[in-house]
Amino acid sequence: MTANNAAPAFATIMFFTGVGIPILAALNSGLGARLGAPMAASTILFGLAFLIAAAGALLTGSAGQIRFTSDIPAPFYFGGLFVAFYVIAVTFIAPKFGVGNAIFFVLAGQLISAAAIDHFALFGALRSTIDGKRVAGIALMIAGVWLARRTG
Repeated sequence: MTANNAAPAFATIMFFTGVGIPILAALNSGLGARLGAPMAASTILFGLAFLIAAAGALLTGSAGQIRFTSDIPAPFYFGGLFVAFYVIAVTFIAPKFGVGNAIFFVLAGQLISAAAIDHFALFGALRSTIDGKRVAGIALMIAGVWLARRTG
C-alpha cells in the first residue's frame, strides 16, 4: 500500500488524534485541578503513556530498538520535551484560560510550525513549499478557529 492509497486511512487516524488533543487537555487539566497538583497529573499521564508505549513496543517486537546512539542526531530525541511542555502547559493553563482557548493557540502554533517544517523539509519531512495559497489557507483556518472560539 502506498502513501497515496493509505491517505484516507491516515487522514482518519490523524483526525481522531486531533479529536483526542482537547479531550486530553480537558481530562488532564481536570485531574490536575482535582488533585490540586498539575505536575502530579502530568506525571500520572506520562506514567500511563509510558506503560502503553512499552506494551506496544513489546507487542510489536520493537523493544530492542529502544536505544540512544550517536548515529542518530540528538535533536531527534527531543520530541519528548515538546510533548512534556504541551501536557504541562495545558494542564496548568486550560483550567484558568479554558480548554477551547488553550487549544486555539495550540492549533495556531501547530499550523504555523507545520508549514515551516514542511517548507524547509526540516527533520526529514516531505517538502511542501509555502506559497500564497497555502498562506491564505492557514490564515483562513486560524481565522475560522478564532471565530468559532469567540463568545458573545
